[in-house]
Amino acid sequence: MNKIISKQTFVKTNELMPIVVRFGNRAMLEEHLCQQIVGLLRSSIDTKGEASLAVSGGRTPTALFQQLSEQSLDWSKVTIVLVDERWVDADHEDSNERLVRLNLLQNQAVKARLIGLKTAASGALEGMDELTEKLASLPPVLDAVILGMGEDGHTASFFPKAQELSQALDLQSTRSCQSVTPVDAPHQRMTLTLPRLLASQRIFLHLCGEGKLPVLEKAMKAGEVEDMPVRSVLRQKNTPVEICWAP
Repeated sequence: MNKIISKQTFVKTNELMPIVVRFGNRAMLEEHLCQQIVGLLRSSIDTKGEASLAVSGGRTPTALFQQLSEQSLDWSKVTIVLVDERWVDADHEDSNERLVRLNLLQNQAVKARLIGLKTAASGALEGMDELTEKLASLPPVLDAVILGMGEDGHTASFFPKAQELSQALDLQSTRSCQSVTPVDAPHQRMTLTLPRLLASQRIFLHLCGEGKLPVLEKAMKAGEVEDMPVRSVLRQKNTPVEICWAP
């Protein structure tokens, strides 16, 4: 079973299972995540000469992005890639790339390299081949991945009922990205596939708000992955997952 703790440190267990770390407020959570992520990036730069970070959009990570942007790090050696993206132009208010550029690629982090997930193609499906070539420049193993979770149990752009969901979650797939058309959310999407996300040192599931706890608890119980696709991350045994929650 999954272990829920209230400490502010990552706890290693004999089994590779998600650990829920509860924080008293969002500032404490963001400080913890910032320290963990910067530590992973710095270690990778020291040992490999480069580092990589996959980030999600939405409102939840904005303050974390701003805090990360102020950290002293050789950001010129860091590649940031989006976990997923709405198929809209980079200046659109719904664009995750716009969010990252305005909040993370600032201050100390202005020199980081960003790989967006939107091309000039007419649709997400049409843009997959070009993006697959673009994503080939990423290292085989990402240093850190920051995911969110919707109240429908989606993460990345792994949406319940989406026709392309099984392709995005296929662990045998060699694709790094997959187009997705959500049934109950606006815009076509492009998402990194599950195997591409799992090819990472650590995954952080960043959750805020009381409404996320019952969703998380449900996702941790028995049920179909297709009904709550975040289960695909919670149930895998390849990559450590730390779930960080604050009210």
